[in-house]
Amino acid sequence: MSITAERKQELIKEFATCEGDTGSPEVQVAILTTRIINLTEHFKTHKKDNHSRRGLLMLVNKRRSLLGYLKSKDEARYQKLIKRLGLRK
Repeated sequence: MSITAERKQELIKEFATCEGDTGSPEVQVAILTTRIINLTEHFKTHKKDNHSRRGLLMLVNKRRSLLGYLKSKDEARYQKLIKRLGLRK
């Protein structure tokens, strides 16, 4: 259900705004999105796993608040990020 350390490093390299960047909203949202996708796949086979469902809801809320922060600070970075991750339709 969680992501591997290698996958996390790939996401950090892909979405980092500068060298050694691990805490920018872009990196955090990318990692959260990957974890959300993994949990969504988990629920296709384990429908009654309500403990993990609570964790999923917390991840979704965390991602939403990070996206709201990014949108309020820099609209262009927000639009670029959601386009790269394919979050909005």
